[in-house]
Amino acid sequence: MRSFGLFCLSEHFGGDIAQSLLEQLELVALADELGFEGAWFGEHHFNSFSVIPDPVSMMAYAAARTQNIRLGTAGFLASFYHPVRLAESIAVLDNLSGGRIDAGFAKGGFAPDTRHFVCNKEELRSVMFESVEAIDRLLHVRGNDYQGCFVQINQCMLTPPPLQREVPFYIATFASEETIHFAATHGYGLLMSQGASIEECAQAKKFYRMIAGHDPKMVVMRVFYVADTTQEAQYAALPAIDHFVKCMRAAQAEQKQPTFDVQAYEALLRERNAFFDGQKFFDNAIMGSEARCIEQIEQIYKALGDVQIALKPASTDHTTNMAMLRRFATQIYPKLSGVLYESH
Repeated sequence: MRSFGLFCLSEHFGGDIAQSLLEQLELVALADELGFEGAWFGEHHFNSFSVIPDPVSMMAYAAARTQNIRLGTAGFLASFYHPVRLAESIAVLDNLSGGRIDAGFAKGGFAPDTRHFVCNKEELRSVMFESVEAIDRLLHVRGNDYQGCFVQINQCMLTPPPLQREVPFYIATFASEETIHFAATHGYGLLMSQGASIEECAQAKKFYRMIAGHDPKMVVMRVFYVADTTQEAQYAALPAIDHFVKCMRAAQAEQKQPTFDVQAYEALLRERNAFFDGQKFFDNAIMGSEARCIEQIEQIYKALGDVQIALKPASTDHTTNMAMLRRFATQIYPKLSGVLYESH
């Protein structure tokens, strides 16, 4: 179904980290109020910028504050969990939320993660596959084996079972054929990176269809910024995108992450963005005037069909991000053609 979601990384640009977490949850509550279909929480460890090491806690809080929006992960770093423990968390979340959980999984791979969780970086993908299969077996009973009170696998009883008969599973990918093949053979959906182009998403969909015989459920993450003019939106979005890329690269290299400095970024922008290094995120963003954002969204749906677009508002200012979500719901969505999206 064509719909919209919110991509949640709890980006911290300075000040109180607790405030950054609460601001992200406030965005989720607003997205619920505006009728967004899903909120997708990332997971990052040892990271002073994207401050969600524990998506379960964030989703539990969000479940209590929302009524209709589905709550997903983009995704659980499955290689770092015991499958039984993660299955239990998903099941409890599903009960607390009234059956609104989507379970997305990713392999991870930042240098501090593999060191502290004692994982072999070369084995992360295969370990993720094994963990997801085990979690699937723990959460779901197929055929006529549903017992209503618990799930049993190899003498392990999962209590409580999830409220949904089938918790939707998604696998995060940067268009890796090995990962897409795994998702397709198991019937799982795909979570496409905010840096993946329309062409890469289309190729992933085609490859999945070739294996599974049907199209995947697909969520496409996108940086989002709307302003009165496209030039204004592009200028305003650069600091957040640039800082995101720099912090992720620093995390991968196990370096100290840079401090966000508004004046420093203004100086960089005056130098014609000489230090901007997030071109893929920028190029594939939904960004510009209202008319330009509508055009970009319709290009995605024309190429990919029934997918969910998960927006990540790209201002360093929380109030601006809130305003952009409202502007999307009131000024952009009503002018889109052929999108199944209904305010609650």
